[in-house]
Amino acid sequence: MFDSILVPTDGSPGSERAFEVAATLASTHDAAIHVLSVVDEHGPTDDWDYDDDSPAEAFIESQADHVDTAGLSVTPAVREGVVHDEVLDYADETDIDLIVMGTHGRTGVRRFLLGSVTEKVVRLADVPVLSVKADAEPGTVSFDDILLPTDGSSGAEAAIEPTGALASETDATVHLVSVVDTRSLGIDVGSTVIVDELESVATDAVENAADRLSGMGVEAVETAVSHGIPYRAILDAIEDADADLVVIGTHGRTGIDRYLLGSVAEKLVRTSPVPVMTVRAADAGDER
Repeated sequence: MFDSILVPTDGSPGSERAFEVAATLASTHDAAIHVLSVVDEHGPTDDWDYDDDSPAEAFIESQADHVDTAGLSVTPAVREGVVHDEVLDYADETDIDLIVMGTHGRTGVRRFLLGSVTEKVVRLADVPVLSVKADAEPGTVSFDDILLPTDGSSGAEAAIEPTGALASETDATVHLVSVVDTRSLGIDVGSTVIVDELESVATDAVENAADRLSGMGVEAVETAVSHGIPYRAILDAIEDADADLVVIGTHGRTGIDRYLLGSVAEKLVRTSPVPVMTVRAADAGDER
């Protein structure tokens, strides 16, 4: 599924961690890596000094000492324009299957990528986006335990296929969790009935996702239903499962039975202690 991986870079620690993750995934999936530097058309560039290399080439060379790219295809590219637009356009033009980005970039006159750029790409990309924190531990990356929140919606279900693709390649355990958000419900008979209904829907969601993952060859799947504020409950689930990765759809249901919303995915991108892969539903509207 992941044959071509894009790493937008500004040379920051976030970009370095993203490149490490991309190299690991490329080795596992025999994928090609594209490293893209975007020259912000709204920012000055007269302080750049890369000798004879482009920014992307210089970045790749700087990673050679601590990232093993032996046998991998790594292609540098440079664009100029609005950063998130160029990232998305490049991904479309080169048939990228996965974008791996740092959540923080350099600030000041040499900035290319900012946290807000990552969030825009997360909201708008047609392919999965894997967000990696700048302060993530450097070195070998492994995804042995993957957390997959689900509410049974089309947005949440969009995350099942990439989760299965990752887990089946690495023999990872997938931890499925569905969060029942009961904050707006009072403690009365009617509310109890609604909670029971929500729990039933949540149980169906994790069981159906488990069946799909099993059909994709994922052998180790665990399911759970929890209660509370969705993104906080998911953060707790990360700790409980000792998860290495969260995969989440960027859109969920609306109304009384909503558990996951786009804002939940974005909060996780900002607060999760582990990388977060967001998968945008195919029918989501384009805000560009």
